[in-house]
Amino acid sequence: MISCTEFILAYNELFNFLYEQGGLAALHNFWRTISDQYLASLDQLVREKGIAGMEEYWGRTLEEEAAGYEITASENRFTIQMHRCPSVGLLNSSNVEKCPYYCDHCAALYRPIMERAGFAYQIEDLDRDRGSCRLVIEKKTEAGGDA
Repeated sequence: MISCTEFILAYNELFNFLYEQGGLAALHNFWRTISDQYLASLDQLVREKGIAGMEEYWGRTLEEEAAGYEITASENRFTIQMHRCPSVGLLNSSNVEKCPYYCDHCAALYRPIMERAGFAYQIEDLDRDRGSCRLVIEKKTEAGGDA
């Protein structure tokens, strides 16, 4: 089986092409389509298992990608501290022009799934050059705020 990391350079080139052709709107439309049509496994895990499903999905995915990360989970909060994103690392070490919005695909792909399942999704401390950030997902309360 081919690792997902084999496609990073192709993703980046596609993101650059879409951005050049249609700007941010084209990127966001593409990412929305991917989220809606191809992330059914994550959607199902989150709907069925909540935060435990997030741990299952990202634990497997980030391990496969050989990311430098820490996952912290509690009853109402799920956090990924990304120390070293392998995608950004590969792009930085390659002789390619990194799409300036490459990191934005994470929020565009995952936020809609989390929000449909009753979670707030936030990315903090994003460093696009180093490939580090903190993803915080929190269960929303009945009143609409975070738990």
